[in-house]
Amino acid sequence: MGKLFIILGILFIIIGFIWTFIGKLPGDITFKKGNFTVYFPIVTSIIVSIILSLLFFIFGRFFR
Repeated sequence: MGKLFIILGILFIIIGFIWTFIGKLPGDITFKKGNFTVYFPIVTSIIVSIILSLLFFIFGRFFR
């Protein structure tokens, strides 16, 4: 169980590091009004969804 948490922690650190580079792509919506900011990462979510779908498809083909 401890190894699982270590692997998940490392995975989250890697994802967080990558997210800082792709976190604000053109097409993401940002509203700023005074001290209030709302951010909708629409394009980023679509790209992440496509990448995860491809990874799951590839893993599904090899690990059946």
